Amino acid sequence: MRKVEGEAKNIRTLLSNVRFYIDYYQRDYKWQTKHVNELLNDLTEKFLGSYDPKDDRSEIQNYDNYFLGSIILCEKNKIKYIIDGQQRLTTLTLLLIYLRHREPHEDQRAKLLNLIYSDVYSKKSFNVDVEERNPFIKSILDGEDIDTNDKPESIRNIIARYKDIEKLFSDEINDDAITFFSDWLIENVYLVEITAHTDEDAYIIFETMNDRGLSLNPLEMLKGYLLTNITDKEKRNYATDEWKKIIEKVKNLGKDEDADAIKAWLRSQYADSIRERKRRAVPLDFDKIGTEFHRWLKDKHGRLGLNKSDNFYDFINKD
Repeated sequence: MRKVEGEAKNIRTLLSNVRFYIDYYQRDYKWQTKHVNELLNDLTEKFLGSYDPKDDRSEIQNYDNYFLGSIILCEKNKIKYIIDGQQRLTTLTLLLIYLRHREPHEDQRAKLLNLIYSDVYSKKSFNVDVEERNPFIKSILDGEDIDTNDKPESIRNIIARYKDIEKLFSDEINDDAITFFSDWLIENVYLVEITAHTDEDAYIIFETMNDRGLSLNPLEMLKGYLLTNITDKEKRNYATDEWKKIIEKVKNLGKDEDADAIKAWLRSQYADSIRERKRRAVPLDFDKIGTEFHRWLKDKHGRLGLNKSDNFYDFINKD
């Protein structure tokens, strides 16, 4: 593994004049109301612990800081891809849009806009740049109503979470305090930016931080492993689209049907052993596929014929 760089940055530094892309093994935006509520409660509690209505805005530099966790990036050819952390960054974008709508001061509105939507190399774009989402984020920014019928899951969730922010944002942060809060958010809230410089290194970090019962489920880890091993960019993009179509179709059948379908298929094709019904028996293929199929497939990749890039491509698109 090459050198991995880590740096603590506040939101202003992190989002100023930069464009982040979502990499191919990232999942959709899936935050629910409870996640937004927890974030707003944490931010509000920390801010109100320092805020005094009698303060001058310059006093904000002495307010308590808040640590929002880490994000993992892979920087390739001066382009920054989000490997882990897009849920928080997307939600922060929605919160910044909400604050801009509430903000009474034009200079502060301009400052917030620069953290949402900026001009990089004479190209205007959202700082978290996901092509299929951009028109809908723009509509939220412009205060337009959006029809969510037949929209992808990420779009429905983004629109719903913005409505959650409007509904759940604390009444204690009134019009007099809103500018103080936005100043505090962009100056005193920090994330650690971890940067790798190859897909392989980024995936190792990604897997290490997510493969122990934390943020990603086995299906998402399997997706990351398969796509990372497709080295041809065009084939990888095609396989990514095919994966989404397959999983979305199965998910429509019901909760957890996507993971259950993968388990059933792997068992039907490769599970030729099962744990014996006796004391101290160890789990074998059938059992391991049921509990950790992503790890099982990675361990058994040679047996499945996954030895080079085209094998991984065919595994998704044919097998």
